[in-house]
Amino acid sequence: MYVKRLEILNYKNIEDLELQFCDGINCLIGNNGVGKTNILDSIYYLSFCKSYFGLPDSQNLRHGADYMGLHAYYGEEESEDVYVAYKKGQKKKFKYKGEEYKKLSDHIGKLSVVMATPYDNNIISGGNEERRKYMDGIISQWDKQYLINLIKYNKAIQQRNAMLKANFIDKELLEVWDVQLSELGKSIHSKRCEFVEKIMPYFQKYYDIISGSQEKVSLEYVSQLNSETFENLLIQSYSKDIAMQYTTVGTHRDNLLFKLDEYPASKIASQGQKKTYLTAMKLAQFDFIKNVSGKKSILILDDIFDKLDADRVEQIVRLVNDSNFGQIFISDTNKDNIDNILKDVGSGYKLFKINKGGIVDETI
Repeated sequence: MYVKRLEILNYKNIEDLELQFCDGINCLIGNNGVGKTNILDSIYYLSFCKSYFGLPDSQNLRHGADYMGLHAYYGEEESEDVYVAYKKGQKKKFKYKGEEYKKLSDHIGKLSVVMATPYDNNIISGGNEERRKYMDGIISQWDKQYLINLIKYNKAIQQRNAMLKANFIDKELLEVWDVQLSELGKSIHSKRCEFVEKIMPYFQKYYDIISGSQEKVSLEYVSQLNSETFENLLIQSYSKDIAMQYTTVGTHRDNLLFKLDEYPASKIASQGQKKTYLTAMKLAQFDFIKNVSGKKSILILDDIFDKLDADRVEQIVRLVNDSNFGQIFISDTNKDNIDNILKDVGSGYKLFKINKGGIVDETI
């Protein structure tokens, strides 16, 4: 599946735009701030029902506008389409093949996208929540039940925490929430363990290729459930939870450690090494989803070449210009990087020059 045609109306800095893409490599070049990332983010939005950058819909509106719309057609015959419309102060409408969703979560996984941006540095340098979101976002694309369990778990945590903050604690009702948390938490923990185990070989492969095997990398899933049952954790933390007025144990406190030569990548990795790390993780994510679903994701590489040396850029170019991948979007401010990509492609690509005042389509 690939995006054939994209229509954007009042999304961020884009007033009105229609683009036709090829099923191979689509390159967007232009200065910072002209809208390259916003175009790519709109493709992500149509797959995940939200911006990649976590902004509320009111902040995705173009300045001065009170409504926005995104519409994409997929496949050579444009046989599938996704449409979203949002008006300030109203609930957004999300449609797939003309049918409006009652629950947005029903759309997740239908159109898989893997997106890499400079913002991803938060996955390495940010808090535990960033890395849990990263794991959850990948697993939810291929496992619908995981997403359902995750939503239920988060609601149960909210209810339990509300009770812990109350002046009176109903122990019987607290036990009801504990049973739910234990069942849901065990399932979530199991899927996360499976994910880390399965993605690691792909990650190692891509990191070695991009870096020339210069460093050793690893992933470590850290969870309280690795060594204790959820039921026992809740029993042991009962007094502490009451004192703190929130649930101190569970899968909502898990972490994914990114290591470089056995040390935390966040502490010792250079900017180039972090970029290599994240790019390898995104390519591994692509292979992981392809392996479990049998489908090729749309791959978006937004401004990832900065801080990478020429050898690593070349290796990434060689990797994505392979039959293993499907439709690819690449953006950059440096036309030389794009030229290096295109000279090895030969055919099956389109080049878009992005200007602040509009789009110049330089199809080759």
